[in-house]
Amino acid sequence: MPATTGPSATAPSTTGPPTGTPVAARPPVGRATAVLAWCAAAAHPFVLFTGVQAGPYRSTELRLFLTAVGVGLLLPLVRRRPEVALGLLLTGLFAASTTRPSADLLYLPLLAADACVGWLAAHRPLRAVLPAAAVTLTVQIGSALYTTSGQDVFVSTVVALTLALLTAGLLGHSSRERRAHVAELRARTAAEAVTAERLRIARELHDVIAHSIGVIAIQAGVGRRVIETQPAEARNALATIETTSRETLAGLRRTLGALRASAQDAPGHAPAPRDPAPGLADLDRLAASTADAGVRVEVRRLGDPDRSLPPEVGLAAYRIVQESLTNVVRHAGASACRVTVDRGEDTLLVEITDDGEDDGGPGKPTAAAAGSPTGTGYGIVGMSERAALLGGRFSAGPRPGGGFHVSAELPLAVPVPHPLQEGTPTS
Repeated sequence: MPATTGPSATAPSTTGPPTGTPVAARPPVGRATAVLAWCAAAAHPFVLFTGVQAGPYRSTELRLFLTAVGVGLLLPLVRRRPEVALGLLLTGLFAASTTRPSADLLYLPLLAADACVGWLAAHRPLRAVLPAAAVTLTVQIGSALYTTSGQDVFVSTVVALTLALLTAGLLGHSSRERRAHVAELRARTAAEAVTAERLRIARELHDVIAHSIGVIAIQAGVGRRVIETQPAEARNALATIETTSRETLAGLRRTLGALRASAQDAPGHAPAPRDPAPGLADLDRLAASTADAGVRVEVRRLGDPDRSLPPEVGLAAYRIVQESLTNVVRHAGASACRVTVDRGEDTLLVEITDDGEDDGGPGKPTAAAAGSPTGTGYGIVGMSERAALLGGRFSAGPRPGGGFHVSAELPLAVPVPHPLQEGTPTS
């Protein structure tokens, strides 16, 4: 069919193929190339038959040259139709061998036939390769009847032909298996990358929302209880809910904007927010919002707090503190907790401790249970994954004297992260 050009190329059609499937006619150059390839391949048997007996005084050099030319005529057709190319090659080989030429003249056609079988083994299933290999070996043995003398020479020639053909087939099959293995590895890598990205998104959304929702829930309860008797306290609770909601919305926009960056950059859309990812410098703001929820937070900085941290370490430490404070607010029943950040030479130690009455007794859901896969959330799991992604250590559990303790030791020499790894800031 003729090629479609102009505005009508994208116009819907009721009689043609679906508009989502472009149909392109083969260009004239492509048709001419295909015709030339078929004509050259059809000429191969005649060129090879003539070449093995051409030249003045049956010149060996000229015959070798013509033999190479005859084999070269098939090359353009091998990629298009390897079975047809092999058939023409075997036809020319057998026809040339009937003239009983020197065996040296047939080495190149023999190798070319083996190469075609190897190509088939690399690109076709086994059920298509075995018949082609059997026909090839049969024709090669038949050609050897005309070019060998003596039983011993014939047997050794047949063995050599069999081994050469088997080697070509195994090499082609090995190439096919290697490509299949590479394709499987790529598919598995893509699946693992998707899974890792989904986990990263889940951790980010959980950490952005869980803390703020906990504060909002507590403040909403306070406002509901005191709205009749203490209007000022109710207004303070509503103000805290408003501030926390705005901060949560900004965090969600940062996270979702990073995921939809390409769509946000399109005309007619607002650009994605480019605010930096949170870090340990934001702990005071986090402590203030936790205090609004009724839990006083004491932040202690040890070591050398003024030295900068790798962004991925700062983000992981902030998220671990944030999730720990969320669990304290929601589950610990404590009025205060301590956050200790110790900046060492090679590691960053983060500890969160509370003295709540939640010791995991009967009927009491501990903070650890709330963050376990068998509990009601994934906070502890997410914190452990963040530490593991950076090669650090994490522990969380009840304290002997009551309360809960969370500890994370993060190395500062962080290896180069995977593009989809947690260390990539969501900005």
